[in-house]
Amino acid sequence: MSEHNSPLPQSTEPAVGPSQAELKPLRRISKIWFIPLIALSIAVWMVYQQWSNQGPLITISFPTATGLEAGKTKIKTRNVDVGLVKKIELSEDLQGVTVTARMNASVKNLLHKDNQFWIVSPRVTLNGISGLGTLMSGPYINMALGMAGDTSIQFEALEGPPVTPAGTPGLHITLNSDAEFAYKEGDAVIYKGLKVGEIEDTYFNFEERVVYYNTFINAPYHKLITENTKFWDTSGLSVELNASGLKFDTGSLESLITNGVTFGLPEGIPAGEPISERRFFDIHRSYEQASEQRYKLSAEFVILVKDTVRGLHIGAPVEYRGLEVGKVLAINPPELAQTSLIDKRFDIPVVISIQPGRVQQPDNQQGLDYIRQQTLNWVDEGLRASLKMGNLLTGALFVDLQHYQNTEPATTTRLANYDVIPTVGNEFAQITAKISAVLDSINQMKLKNLANNTNKTLVDISQTAESLRQTSQNMDKLLASVEGEKINNKLLLAIENLNKLTQDFSSGSDSYQEINQALRAVQQTLSDMQPLLLQLNSSPNSLIFTDGQGTKLSPKAAKQGESH
Repeated sequence: MSEHNSPLPQSTEPAVGPSQAELKPLRRISKIWFIPLIALSIAVWMVYQQWSNQGPLITISFPTATGLEAGKTKIKTRNVDVGLVKKIELSEDLQGVTVTARMNASVKNLLHKDNQFWIVSPRVTLNGISGLGTLMSGPYINMALGMAGDTSIQFEALEGPPVTPAGTPGLHITLNSDAEFAYKEGDAVIYKGLKVGEIEDTYFNFEERVVYYNTFINAPYHKLITENTKFWDTSGLSVELNASGLKFDTGSLESLITNGVTFGLPEGIPAGEPISERRFFDIHRSYEQASEQRYKLSAEFVILVKDTVRGLHIGAPVEYRGLEVGKVLAINPPELAQTSLIDKRFDIPVVISIQPGRVQQPDNQQGLDYIRQQTLNWVDEGLRASLKMGNLLTGALFVDLQHYQNTEPATTTRLANYDVIPTVGNEFAQITAKISAVLDSINQMKLKNLANNTNKTLVDISQTAESLRQTSQNMDKLLASVEGEKINNKLLLAIENLNKLTQDFSSGSDSYQEINQALRAVQQTLSDMQPLLLQLNSSPNSLIFTDGQGTKLSPKAAKQGESH
């Protein structure tokens, strides 16, 4: 055994004789082992490929994990899968949940720190219905890409869909208001009836007591926003009662259901430079109030009202000969009270303004000084203020400035820091004064003497009436007697004429004989015509057609003529 294992001697000479078998060493590794090596290499390559192609792990903090499932819930952007939820656990402070997700490598450079994440699920709001597609597929996490250059792997999710997703082209601005109207997320920004933006979120400043609204204006409408742009409320139906009457104003149908803000450039205001970064703008109550902002300077005066100020409101117009020149700024401010309110001689101070821009003067300090001096000059020439009713329906008053003749010189020229414009009574006060004057004149008359004189006059009138009645009766009697005599004379004359006529037709008178002769002549004529009438009665045509036979009848008078 040992001989077999000993090494064979090496010969330096070639062998002679029969050939010998060639011995080769055995291979230590079999080829069959290459198969698992190849499989292992493929597995390592696949692991490396998967590791090199997978994206980073990110963490997202959510208030709740409603609808989320580890290993199933996907992360999408623009409806394309870009990640998958790997783990869901409570946050350390137990105030929310922390979601760990694996993102695709393709979006590694898109994980900006201002990216927005939120859960997409069915939602029904005043602005519409969204997320209906998740009824079948289940909720998912949507990611909106931000614009910041820095990347991050930790994010804070939103409670709901953002009004304006990150990266949307447009302009961010901030609106503020200290009025009573309020807006909420998603309320529309409208321009000429078109929805051009939305309110993103609200913030109330407790120190300033002002509500701020972060607002986004979509492109390309953001180019309409300039440094002089004015915003005003257009929510629902606005009803305004003022000195001009009753006014209704409404916006679009959407703003009737929700709230809304609109903007523009009021007439007379230049456009100004366009803005490209966040700015602050005030929200005015109406277009009229926004339009007032074009008048920057105003000369302030005080009028002292002796009558009632009921119906006069702050913001009421100040007019000069029917043209609006200013506004009422304050009514009975405490710092201008001269005496106590319970004093019957108390005059109510009203602060008014006259704006140079409204009277065709430059809206600068020079125009302001000119208006103030000119107004004082007119006061010396009879300029007076009064309260007049602008509308009978609302009872609203306005301040009217007019020139009056024969006015008393102004006694008070300045009150506190204001120049005083003297006042005259309003229309109702003047009418009341005239009625009072008439009543005073009546009261000053001696009514007792007047009553006595009236009674005496009535007695005289009664006596005169009685005299007239007696005179009338006498006149009736006289007329009756005169008429009776005339009738008697006429009757006597008629009787005499009748007697005379009777005598003329009595027997033996000429008239009687003439009548008898005429009657006899008529009777004779009728007797002579009797034969002819008999012939006509028997043969009506005998006078026209005759045969020459028979006896011809002729009147008796004719026969007698022939015999003669």
